[in-house]
Amino acid sequence: MANVPNILLIYTGGTIGMIKDYKSNALKAFDFKQIKEKIPELKLLDCQVKTMAFDKPIDSSNMSPKYWVQIVDIIENNYDKFDGFVILSGTDTMSYTASAISFMLENLSKPVIFTGSQLPIGDLRTDAKENLITAIQIAGTQVNNKPKIVEVCLYFEYKLYRANRTTKVSANQFEAFHSHNFPLLGESGVHLTFNEALLHKANPNKRLIVRKRIEDNIVILKLFPGITKQVVKSILNIPDIKGVLMETYGSGNAPTDKWFIDLLKLTLNNKIPIVNVTQCINGSVQLGFYETSSILKEIGIISGKDITTESAIAKMKYLLGEGILFKDFKVLFEKPLRGEMSY
Repeated sequence: MANVPNILLIYTGGTIGMIKDYKSNALKAFDFKQIKEKIPELKLLDCQVKTMAFDKPIDSSNMSPKYWVQIVDIIENNYDKFDGFVILSGTDTMSYTASAISFMLENLSKPVIFTGSQLPIGDLRTDAKENLITAIQIAGTQVNNKPKIVEVCLYFEYKLYRANRTTKVSANQFEAFHSHNFPLLGESGVHLTFNEALLHKANPNKRLIVRKRIEDNIVILKLFPGITKQVVKSILNIPDIKGVLMETYGSGNAPTDKWFIDLLKLTLNNKIPIVNVTQCINGSVQLGFYETSSILKEIGIISGKDITTESAIAKMKYLLGEGILFKDFKVLFEKPLRGEMSY
């Protein structure tokens, strides 16, 4: 007889956890202890759902690495008690948070599904109920008493994504997220279907390792036509900076001005890694494909390939937090660790 999966629902904050007080017309925090009364459809799911919430809900804009650690602490402390986890958070920074959690949980063998909503759970046209119900259903999906999903995913508006491949693309549409460089892992329609060939497979011989050391001192250098030497120099000379994410044009192209290249060289000489990611929403960095990126390749700039900015930030924070040496950083960053890049 199959065991009924136990799912832990963790509310960190965000719109999905708000409900309208119709007397005052204001939004207030939803009591997730009453979730089955508010969403009776959950009783139809073939799983047990327990809930846990942050003492103080975190607005999406206030999400930070200290809360990432709090999330993985909860997962670590409850890992052996539950078969899957659903994380509710604000959508604005969900791709950053979910990407970070994917790196912080090594050898994951259970589902961690992020979801949220564009409208509060009590709103007439809310997307919260469907997102929440299906996220729990996905977390509870098993084959031969083993979880179907063994990675960090993001579920939103009928689509299941690899979390570290996502970007929020809309502030006012229900289809708020997209994975531009990687196919869907699953889709919810009349039936719940999965793209079997793309799903991670768990290694039964490896135990979960939780990584909690995150480096905060990194910066994004976004290029734009006419960016000045003073601006670039100011960014690259920020005190105690440990890593730079450089958003370039197209397939990784950047200005070839001597002052610009010299500033990059000086940063690299100070053993501060620079990762090149494209500003384009689709496609990949290909250093050396054009002359304007050949010099970047020559001086040792790291290729972010087809990684998202959100995932690149999380990966850099993770690797630097783990104390990876400058001489080893390029090889590790350019290698897929959690399916965050294609090759």
